[in-house]
Amino acid sequence: MFSWVKQEQGGRNKDGEMYQTVTEGLQTLYTKKLLPLEETYLFHDFHSPALEAADFQSKPMVLLVGQYSTGKTTFIRYLLEQDFPGMRIGPEPTTDGFIAVMYGENEGIVPGNALVVDPKKPFRKLNAFGNSFLNRFICSQMPNQVLQSISVIDTPGILSGEKQRLSRGYDFAEVLRWFGERVDRIILLFDAHKLDISDEFSEAIRAFKGQDDKIRVVLNKADQVDTQQLMRVYGALMWSLGKVINTPEVVRVYLGSFWAKPLQNTENRRLFEAESQDLFRDIQSLPRNAALRKLNDLIKRARLAKVHAYIVSYLKKEMPSLFGREKKKEELLMRLPEIYTILQREHHISPGDFPNVSKMQDMLQHYDFSKFPSLKMKLIESVDKMLATKIAVLMAMIREEESKLPPPMVSGGAFEGSQDGPFRHGYGEGISAGADIEDWIVSQDKHRYDEIFYTLMPVNGKITGVNAKKEMSTSRLPNTVLGKIWKLADCDCDGMLDEEEFALAQYLIKIKLEGYELPTELPAHLVPPSHRKNQRRLRR
Repeated sequence: MFSWVKQEQGGRNKDGEMYQTVTEGLQTLYTKKLLPLEETYLFHDFHSPALEAADFQSKPMVLLVGQYSTGKTTFIRYLLEQDFPGMRIGPEPTTDGFIAVMYGENEGIVPGNALVVDPKKPFRKLNAFGNSFLNRFICSQMPNQVLQSISVIDTPGILSGEKQRLSRGYDFAEVLRWFGERVDRIILLFDAHKLDISDEFSEAIRAFKGQDDKIRVVLNKADQVDTQQLMRVYGALMWSLGKVINTPEVVRVYLGSFWAKPLQNTENRRLFEAESQDLFRDIQSLPRNAALRKLNDLIKRARLAKVHAYIVSYLKKEMPSLFGREKKKEELLMRLPEIYTILQREHHISPGDFPNVSKMQDMLQHYDFSKFPSLKMKLIESVDKMLATKIAVLMAMIREEESKLPPPMVSGGAFEGSQDGPFRHGYGEGISAGADIEDWIVSQDKHRYDEIFYTLMPVNGKITGVNAKKEMSTSRLPNTVLGKIWKLADCDCDGMLDEEEFALAQYLIKIKLEGYELPTELPAHLVPPSHRKNQRRLRR
């Protein structure tokens, strides 16, 4: 079935394992290789609950986070193009809990307490956050085409001012961190009129540390400001994000107005359409990249589990056998940053793989170090072997699965209306202009191009490349671009241009100067009328 499977062993690899799918392989590796290490060194108490079958088999998930009234729920409704059970929209903080919007044959709501006992849903470990959270967590199920490919998690509006001092009754940041580790995309929504990042919002963003590759930012309601204000708003947002998201890379920000209402300010309409298409393409690619994302998350988890095992076993080793345990514990807690450095050198570990020092110190306070397990190298070596060899096998399987049966892209809802017909992005613009009219669109300006053509001293109705180059170079476009335009315009490939080919070259230069991309092949509607028979002959 796969090249790495040895037929003489009855379809099994040298360890007696055979994976029919990448998902099965990930689940098997986790259960057999990584889970024993996690259980031995109490990884689940310190970092993240154990993964279950539903975590590997679930559809890609998108998590929406933002302050109240930034349009999170409206954004979901915009994607689905229909209301979902439990939806409430308003200028006040209307969504006071977490809503998992998922596919279901029958429309309805599943309460949190029932949701966390369903083995088919990836939410069972949320049970640890208690009733205060579960009473504010529901699953909204409905038959919707978009939800056949992805699930969307709506979150409570993040509070600001005095409101953020009110307790929610559960650890909001830890719940976000739990979701952040398991979702495929985290979308932070901002309102063009609400750029301040409150303390609670800052804490929420910090909960996604280590998940930077999943984060996208949406500046919503951008049509409510003019172009000059939008530039200032964008700059202010990037400055605010730079103080919270501590990465050298600039986070991707999408501008737009994500609801099905007329734009209040239409001068940036083209920009908003391009931005929304970029965002849609990013979301549509999630099913295709889901297996790779789960593989990446498993690798990150394995690296953290190894580091945790080294920390715990080191603390155990340093403890006295009988007297002075409490004093030694306090000393080791104070020396934890130093211990991190020792372990980095001893085991050649990157500093970025270590958990937060202060958080680790707080959690270790509640444990008796003398009861920690000693270092079991067999468990460590098993995980090392998994990372060194088994992961490469799964990477190859991912590519093979995609080549045989590519996962379907997200379709339906807002994704459907933007793909076909005259309202798809770029229709009737740039290279697509004139595709649905009978006349050759270049002929509209051909009289001007002809005037230039006859000043270039044509011989037998054609100009040489040397003369064409002089005129085309006045556009100041790079030679690489002008070379591409020449190839597209020289329809009969004779190294010269007649008046129609020259007009076409000038038209393509105009399109490029207006900011549109050039095609790799000349579309049929742009082929000069006198060359269309030749083009058909060349295609044959």
